[in-house]
Amino acid sequence: MTENQTAAAEVAYLPEAVPPTNHGHTVAAWVTMTGIMLGALVSTAGVVIDTMFWLFWAGFGVIAASLVLGGVLKSMGLGQK
Repeated sequence: MTENQTAAAEVAYLPEAVPPTNHGHTVAAWVTMTGIMLGALVSTAGVVIDTMFWLFWAGFGVIAASLVLGGVLKSMGLGQK
């Protein structure tokens, strides 16, 4: 060792352990994400089928309804705390 180096180890301050979470494995999360995926599928069909442009907006309606339903389910206690 040279003069500038020391033999002391560096002290590491680690945070406390984070409490376990469920990562969205709740009824509210599943209903919301299923509704969003179905709404996206409906909107995609509306884009692909040229004569059914109204289906595109109906898909957005499904997405909006699933977001509202997910919020209601969470407020009923079926979501993550």
